[in-house]
Amino acid sequence: MANYHYDEAGNMAAYFLISVLAIILVPLTLSSVARVSASEAPRRTSQRVFVQTLPRSQKTGPRRQRTVDMQPQAHKEVRLSLDASLSFFGRPVSRVAFLLVGWSVFAFLVHRARNTETDTKLYNPYEILGISAGATEKEVKSLFRKLSKIYHPDKVKATVNQTVEQIANHFVDITKAYKALTDETIRRNYELYGHPDGRQEVSMGIALPSWIVEGKNNIWVLGIYAVLIGGLLPGMVGRWWFGSRGKTKDGIEAKTAEGFWKGVEEGSGLGDIVKVVASAFRYESWTKNAGDLSKVEADIEKRVGDEWKQMNRAVADDEKAQRALALLYAHFLRLDLGSKALEQEQTSLLLQTPMLLTAFLNIASARSWLTPALGIIRLNAYLIQALVPGKATPQAQLPGFDSAASSSGKQDLATFVRELKESGNGHASEASKTLESWGTLEIVDMVFKVIGERLVTPSSIVFLLVKLRVKEPGAPSPVQDAKSTKKNDDIDEKFLNARGDAEQVEMHGARYAHAPYWPEFRKPGWWLVLADEKSNRIVVPPLKISDVPFSDASKERNYRCYKVQFQAPPNVGLFTWKVYFVSDTLVGEETCRPITLKIDDVSALATEEQTPDDEISDPDEDSLAGQMAAMRGGSVKKVTVVEESDEDSSTDEEEEENGGNDSSDSD
Repeated sequence: MANYHYDEAGNMAAYFLISVLAIILVPLTLSSVARVSASEAPRRTSQRVFVQTLPRSQKTGPRRQRTVDMQPQAHKEVRLSLDASLSFFGRPVSRVAFLLVGWSVFAFLVHRARNTETDTKLYNPYEILGISAGATEKEVKSLFRKLSKIYHPDKVKATVNQTVEQIANHFVDITKAYKALTDETIRRNYELYGHPDGRQEVSMGIALPSWIVEGKNNIWVLGIYAVLIGGLLPGMVGRWWFGSRGKTKDGIEAKTAEGFWKGVEEGSGLGDIVKVVASAFRYESWTKNAGDLSKVEADIEKRVGDEWKQMNRAVADDEKAQRALALLYAHFLRLDLGSKALEQEQTSLLLQTPMLLTAFLNIASARSWLTPALGIIRLNAYLIQALVPGKATPQAQLPGFDSAASSSGKQDLATFVRELKESGNGHASEASKTLESWGTLEIVDMVFKVIGERLVTPSSIVFLLVKLRVKEPGAPSPVQDAKSTKKNDDIDEKFLNARGDAEQVEMHGARYAHAPYWPEFRKPGWWLVLADEKSNRIVVPPLKISDVPFSDASKERNYRCYKVQFQAPPNVGLFTWKVYFVSDTLVGEETCRPITLKIDDVSALATEEQTPDDEISDPDEDSLAGQMAAMRGGSVKKVTVVEESDEDSSTDEEEEENGGNDSSDSD
C-alpha cells in the first residue's frame, strides 16, 4: 500500500525549483552571451584595431571613443557598448546580478538534491551476502557461517565511524538475506513481495510542506490563490490585451499612426517629415524627463535660426513633442548635452525613431506618394549619421569633418577624398579607409519577368528581378561569360519560384556601417522603390534590402538577387518607370535607374508561342462539325472518295456466285 506524505524537509521541492530556475536562467544566459558575442565579433574578425577620439566640435556629450576595425577588404567603425549588451529592463548591471544570484541558487539546490538520501534501492539478498545469484543452498550456508564470525555484534568492536546500532543492523541484514535464501516462509515472502518481511509500505513524497494543507491555514492559502489567479493573472492579461489593442502591427501607438496619416501630404519634404516625427512622440514613451533643455534649445536656435523657430511653433502645443524635437536636432547638430541623464534620454529616443520612420514609410506607401516616401528613407540616413536633414553635405560623414568643414559643395566623395590626398590633408587616410568600407551599390541587372512566359500580358503576376553587389569605389566591374550567364538564368528561375524576397546566399561575417554617432551597431541597407516619377506615385510598396555582398571576382555568381512581386496593369502599353535604390544609413548613397515595362496583348503571346503541332485543323466534310461549318460558310476538309476497280468488283461477284452454289448443294 502506498503512503503519501508531504515534504516536510523540502527535499522534493528542490527538484521543482531546479526545473523552474533552468527554464528561466538558460534562455536568459544564452541571450546575454549572444549579445556580448555580437559586440565582440568585429574585434575578433578584425586585423587591426585603433581608437579614434572625436574632436569636441563633433561629440554628442562627454568625449566618446569609437573603435574602428580593419578587415582585409574594408574597415568598420562601430561603438562597442558593454552596457547595452548587459542591460536588463533598462538597468545595465541588474541582468548580471540576476544571473549570478540565479545560478548560485541553482548550484546550491543541485548540491542539496544530490546529497539527499533516498531509499529507492530494490532488495537483493545475493548482493547483501556478496554471492552470485546462481549459488546453491550449501554455498549460502557456508558463506553465512563465515560472515557470522566476522560481523556478529559480539565479534565487532565499535569505532569512531561506526556505532553499535550500525553494527547490529548490518548483521540483521545479513541474517535476513540468509533466511530469504534458505527459509521457506521467508523465501516465499521475498518471491511474492520482493522483501523477506513481506509486503512493504511505499512512501511517496509530494513537494509541498504540510502547513499548506493544514486546516487552520486554509483561509490564508485560499486568499493567496485568489490574489494570484483572480487578481494578478487577469491583471497581467488585461494589461497585455489593452496595451496591444492600442498599437498597430508596426508597434506604434494608434494615435501616432493617425498623426502620420493626417500629417503627411503628397509634397511633404524633409522638414515637414521631421515635424511630423517629432509630433509623434507626444503619444510614444521613452526614457523619463532627464533635465532642462533650455540651453540646448538656445544653442540650436543660434545655429539653425528662423527655421528652428518655425519647427518649434509647429509642435508648441505639446511639451513632449517639443522636447523630442530638441533632442533630435541636438543629435543632428552633434551638440554636447552636458548631462549623462540627458544623453540616456536622447539615446532612448533615437533608438525608437527608426521604428517610427518605418511605420511612417508604410503609411506614405499606402497612399502611393513618392516624394514623402523618399524623404522618410533619406531621413533615416541623416539620423544615423547625425546630420541636419537637407542641409549638410555627404562629406560630413567622413571622420574628421563636419558640416562646416565640408561646405565645398562636392557631392562625389571619391573625388573629395582624392583631392584630400593630393593636398596632403591629415584626415585623408582615415577618410579613404572609411570610403572603402562603404563601397558603392552596383546594379548588375534589372529586368521584369513572368514565370513560365517570355512576354508580360495584362494583369499577369510580374516580378522585378534585380541583381546587386557592393564594390569598392572606382573598381572595375567583372565580366561574365555566356556559359556562366546561362547557368545563372536557371538559378534565377528557381529563385523566382521560391519564397522570400532575397536569394539565399552564404554570408561571411557581418559588416557594419561607419556611424560614430549612432548608439548601436548599424548594418548598411537600402530601400528599393519602383515608382512613376511623372505622376509622383509608387507602383509597389518599397522593399528593404540588406546584406548585399561585396564583389568577389572569384565567385561564379558574384551578386545577390532580390525580387519584387506585383500585378501588371490591365491595359496594353509601354510603361516607363524608375527604380530608386536609397540608402537608409549613408547620406547621398542612392541610385536611380529608368526601366520600361511592355504589356503585350494575349493574342500576341499565343501567336508567338504557337507551334505547328498545336494548330487546329479544319473539320471533315462528312462530320457533324464539318456540316455546321459549311452551313456557316466556313472552310471544311474534303473527304476523298476511293473508286472501286473492275477487278475488285468482278472478284466480289464471283465470291457471291460461289456462295450461292455452295448453298444450293447443301440443299
